[in-house]
Amino acid sequence: MPKYFPPPLVRSTNSLLEDKVLFGSDYPVITPDPWLADFAALDFEDAVRPTILEEIAARLLLREQS
Repeated sequence: MPKYFPPPLVRSTNSLLEDKVLFGSDYPVITPDPWLADFAALDFEDAVRPTILEEIAARLLLREQS
């Protein structure tokens, strides 16, 4: 769960790791709704959130199709 992410990870994701952190879940043990609620409560920059949740995965999937 994101509430257990250490603060240095969140800070680094807003800068150095911006394009290196990929969304993942423990579904079906943890369903998306509580995970996303915890994620929303963290201090990620607004510009970084879609990168983590969507953009990096899309890039990886498109790369695999090439």
